[in-house]
Amino acid sequence: MGQGTEATVSVRSDEPAWKQRAVERSTKAAKIRAERRVQRFLDAAQAIIAEKGTTDFTVQEVVDRARGSLRSFYQHFDGKHELLLALFEDALLGATEQIRAAAAAGEPVDRLKIAVQLLFELSVPDPSAQRPLFTDFAPQLLLSHPDEVKAAHAPLLALFTELITEAQAAGQLGSTTSPRRIAALTMQTVMFTAQSNSEQAITADEMWDFCAHGIGVA
Repeated sequence: MGQGTEATVSVRSDEPAWKQRAVERSTKAAKIRAERRVQRFLDAAQAIIAEKGTTDFTVQEVVDRARGSLRSFYQHFDGKHELLLALFEDALLGATEQIRAAAAAGEPVDRLKIAVQLLFELSVPDPSAQRPLFTDFAPQLLLSHPDEVKAAHAPLLALFTELITEAQAAGQLGSTTSPRRIAALTMQTVMFTAQSNSEQAITADEMWDFCAHGIGVA
């Protein structure tokens, strides 16, 4: 190609512009309606869980509470499992934001301590707290759908990786293991210990003391 020569590519559509705009508006409206229906099913399921204190409910109960139809439900969810997974992901995202807010200020290692302790407290089985998505559904999901559990925990893992990276950069951690691997090991230790701590024999302070020694807090 010679100097100063430019190739001009024109984008041509077979559909007139007005038709494209009409289709886009129609698609956007349909998307909004679908999102609202999905949210109604999620809200209905969450309300039932709060009332019963368990994830033991039927799809029909959810449909009735949401004033929807089975046909509409199955347009958006494969079944109860996928509905619970959506609620679990939302709950984990909410917990992540709660931990992020609580650990927003202070020295890096102090922020990490707050995050570990709060994650432990949120993961301890507590019938009065009504967190069956974490205490009942999550352990089952871990065994049956490990890839889905991994995806659901991604925001929480990202937060702990961020906190550990900052603590390492500040020279407050002795471990040279990669922050992401430390974060994964810490989260798994905290959550598994908490979920096995039905009698609350282990405290959040003890959990942090154990983790702090493991990651070499300076």
